[in-house]
Amino acid sequence: MNPESRARIEAWLQYFDDLKISSFYLDRLAVTAMPARTPAEKPAAKPDGVSSAKTPSRNFSSPAQSAPLAAALPVVKSASLFESSARIENDTLQRIREDIGDCKRCKLCEQRTNIVFGSGSGKAELVFVGEGPGHDEDVQGLPFVGRAGKLLTQMIEAMGLRRDDVYICNVVKCRPPQNRAPEPDEVGTCSPFLFRQLAVIRPKAIVCLGATAFQSLMGSKMSISKLRGQWMDFRGAPMLATYHPAYLLRNPNAKGDVWEDLKKVMAHLGLKPPARR
Repeated sequence: MNPESRARIEAWLQYFDDLKISSFYLDRLAVTAMPARTPAEKPAAKPDGVSSAKTPSRNFSSPAQSAPLAAALPVVKSASLFESSARIENDTLQRIREDIGDCKRCKLCEQRTNIVFGSGSGKAELVFVGEGPGHDEDVQGLPFVGRAGKLLTQMIEAMGLRRDDVYICNVVKCRPPQNRAPEPDEVGTCSPFLFRQLAVIRPKAIVCLGATAFQSLMGSKMSISKLRGQWMDFRGAPMLATYHPAYLLRNPNAKGDVWEDLKKVMAHLGLKPPARR
């Protein structure tokens, strides 16, 4: 293998590793074992079109440190996650779904009925991100269709929108057993697909529903009660966290807080609530 070809393959391997999807894409590369680079050799060049320069307006780099490659491969810095995702030629929601396939990448596949990818407009200005599918979502293969989903629909309509106007998805795409919170390894396995969804849609606002969604996207363990209703930057996209609709079913007194949060989103998007009849 000539040095130029080797350098390009090494850089692409690092790119997939930064996305945390290297294990899913290695079968697309005709890669054979390569000896370790000697200290005298120059660092590998980056693939054409992948720049290490950060884009000021958007930065979709992963919050967690990416795992190192095998010792035989050099460490090659790549673009931020948003830039890298944007470099996936002709990436679409359909292609992301095809890449997920009949996913067996983590233990959540063992008891699921359906993969719950997401639903709504691929050009939505507003994206809602929840925790994970529940029983009804697992059966129907659609996000937020149970009791909490009906409440979310009411919240969306109160904003003067329809479900078809927004995009709804979850941090993980398979139902955790007994509706438990997704575990870190499950989030780490599934989140690259969520990042690609967000990169394709490029929403004007992201609303995290519940602590798990907020903590997973922001890489933080801070309580949602402390940061609820505050605008934060999620790699260049305005993001706001609020309570999950399931929490509101158990604590209806918190609905007023959520409505105040949604009014901030409406103001950001230039929306007005529909007139009361």
